Amino acid sequence: MSTSVSIIKEIPLNGTKKGLISVSKVDEPYGEGSDSVASIGISLSGDSKNPEWKVHIPLGNIEDVIEALQLIK
Repeated sequence: MSTSVSIIKEIPLNGTKKGLISVSKVDEPYGEGSDSVASIGISLSGDSKNPEWKVHIPLGNIEDVIEALQLIK
């Protein structure tokens, strides 16, 4: 398996002492030939490489997700 993870940005998690939100690009997350995804992870311990929670968003859905998040603001 050739999964590759590139951390794009780490954001301090509001309301915590060490928490982080990490935004990453993951290549071949589900095995060879699978499409890349954006991964958003939450780590309360500050370990962005091993988040306690994460969500994978197909790259083709990013614009719609950004639009929906903007509506929340």
